[in-house]
Amino acid sequence: MADGDLGHHGGIDLRLHGKRPKIADLQSQLRHFDILLNVSRRVSGTESLDEILDALVETTSRAIGADRSSFFLFDPNTDELFSRSAQGIHRREIRFSSSEGVGGAVFQSREPMIVDDAYSDPRFNADVDKETGYTTKTILCVPIRTVKDEVIGVAQCLNKHSGAFTEKDASLLSDIAQMAVPALRSSQFVERMRKVRAQEMEFLSVVADITSELELDSLLARVMAEATRMLDAERSTLFLHDEKTDTLFSRVAQGSKVGEIRLPSHAGIAGTVFTTNKTVNIPHAYADLRFNPGFDKTTGFFTRSILCTPVVNKYGKVIGVTQALNKKGGPFSEDDESRLKAFTAQVAIALENAKLFDDVQKMKNYNESMLLSMSNGVVTLSESRVVVTCNEAGLKIFQCKAADIIGKKASDFFVGKNEWIVERIAKVETQKTSDIQMDVALDVGGTTATVNFSVLPLKTDHAEQLGTMLMIEDISTEKRVKATMSRYMDPTIAARMLENDDGGMLGGQNTRATVMFSDIRGFTPITEQLGAQGTVSFLNEYFTIMVEAISKEEGMLDKFIGDAIMAAFGLPMPHDDDEDRAVRASIAMIRECWKYSAERVAKGFVPVDMGIGLNTDMVVSGNIGSARRMDYTLIGDGVNLASRLESACKAYSARILISENTYKRLRGTYRVRDIDMVIVKGKTEPVGVYEVLDYHTDETFPNLMDVVNYFNEGIRIYRKREFGRAIENFQEALERHPKDRLSQTYIDRCKYMIEHPPADDWIGVWQMKEK
Repeated sequence: MADGDLGHHGGIDLRLHGKRPKIADLQSQLRHFDILLNVSRRVSGTESLDEILDALVETTSRAIGADRSSFFLFDPNTDELFSRSAQGIHRREIRFSSSEGVGGAVFQSREPMIVDDAYSDPRFNADVDKETGYTTKTILCVPIRTVKDEVIGVAQCLNKHSGAFTEKDASLLSDIAQMAVPALRSSQFVERMRKVRAQEMEFLSVVADITSELELDSLLARVMAEATRMLDAERSTLFLHDEKTDTLFSRVAQGSKVGEIRLPSHAGIAGTVFTTNKTVNIPHAYADLRFNPGFDKTTGFFTRSILCTPVVNKYGKVIGVTQALNKKGGPFSEDDESRLKAFTAQVAIALENAKLFDDVQKMKNYNESMLLSMSNGVVTLSESRVVVTCNEAGLKIFQCKAADIIGKKASDFFVGKNEWIVERIAKVETQKTSDIQMDVALDVGGTTATVNFSVLPLKTDHAEQLGTMLMIEDISTEKRVKATMSRYMDPTIAARMLENDDGGMLGGQNTRATVMFSDIRGFTPITEQLGAQGTVSFLNEYFTIMVEAISKEEGMLDKFIGDAIMAAFGLPMPHDDDEDRAVRASIAMIRECWKYSAERVAKGFVPVDMGIGLNTDMVVSGNIGSARRMDYTLIGDGVNLASRLESACKAYSARILISENTYKRLRGTYRVRDIDMVIVKGKTEPVGVYEVLDYHTDETFPNLMDVVNYFNEGIRIYRKREFGRAIENFQEALERHPKDRLSQTYIDRCKYMIEHPPADDWIGVWQMKEK
């Protein structure tokens, strides 16, 4: 276009008015508007954020005359500036803090900035140059503003081709950035919607896939892997609540060799979330007092950020927590919280199902193991009388293989002499009650086995018939003899005798044992009230209760002597704590006796009480008798002393007396008082005697330990022959428990000693004159 033509363009002759210098300004403005129009055309038809950024970078670099350009957008979730495209840099995405570098300074100040020498500016971050090999010399950076003056990012140009960046460059870049704002905002919105949609579809697909898993360990591993991937975290852990131990446990911990982690249900971040049922999002773990760094120290892992949310079942009950650690690129966002909550809500259903399946599987394995380990044969049949299972013992009894019985109808397997079994099965199906046959013959491969045979109905919780179960106990030969002998002697002794074919058990051995004697107090009035038959019935009930207490501590019942019981602890098999076992059994016997007595009194019968004596010593034990008739028993002075102590319970108003031999070997702590040093009839050396009081309650013996302390002090002074002071202590004991007859006994004894002073060599020993 000629100058004359330009001068008349628009009806104005610029030359006539001397305005020629403004033509350059007009041309600059036209170029400015043309660039903006081009930017508008390039970005208006584009929805993809990546394509818009690429178009802006290309147009801006050409328009400004810069070597490189970048548009950085603000991410409010991470407080970062990011760009998806930067010319000459091979990264697909660059991120840095919104307060870092020149870009961060412009974003924070909201003002354009021109840097003529990048490396001399302290705000410049040279890390990208080092990483890419590029050299940044000059920088032009402007804020990207919306029409509402909101800064949503920064636009940046590097290394102008000729000269330095100018204010006009800054103005043009600002206009380009503002022109691109609508397209940038629109594309970001579209991208977020597409991302959310993709996440939702992926979420539904993942949940559907995970919830189909029933194996608990596999489910836990998949949940953790998916949570880690979904949240872009370094590690995730799912803790489930173990109600039995009140702990949170995880069988999977990614990135760690720990097979199972357990912690109290109230401990740490996980415990806080479990107990409060509230999500916790911690951007800096070590700044939170609830965080326990112990696991980091153990594994070498460094926890930066934590997102932990409760796992709640359909009934609103918290069954565990899901915990994600160290989101890559910054702390966890609110979107992460929402996604993890939604994820755990769906996973909770699968966890409940998997846990139920795991419990059922464990029960199945338990039942199978139990059946495998049982010595009795167990056979189960369906409603149609088809054999479903048969354990190893059953196969051994029937002398067959699994294929010979499983899947067969009962009428096809139990034939010939065993047809009676089918009849018993039919009876149980009709009457729906168990049928037990003791000591019956079973035809097994042409031979006869003696068994106890039980047929039991199998029912559901709703009493629906499932089938029947057969239990077969083989009592042939030694087993039958052993079962019979065990009713008359200790089962361990019976087993030893059966194992010893040459009669080696006939004889005895010298061994340490704690011998127990017990006797009923006031037995004569009981027999007078009950009569002969009633007395036998009473003794059977009483002995059953007492023997149970003895057997529970693995004591050996030696014999019944009228209404008395003789037992031993440490025979025939010794334990390290036989003395404690004897004391615990004695305490249990007194308590059970009192309970039994209360039941009898309520029925109008005479109350029952008892006394027990214990002594630990070397005794002779063994089968004593002839080859035709033997009795396993104990003999020796240690046995006699236990008997004497039981008799002495009456004189000392006590129920459990133990010798110093037993007392010194006790490992446990008991409420015991030193009551005397006695010389039993026929002996010359004194023996310390102690009373065990642990069977008492606060109601039966108030202020027990105060009484024991005053009594023990009284005994100590009594043995120093200071009988007056001893009486004061016994009276203090008596005031705290007026029914403590032993304290009164010692008051009377001290008064006697004052009136009849003992010999000079007396050391506090009392002569026991009764046997």
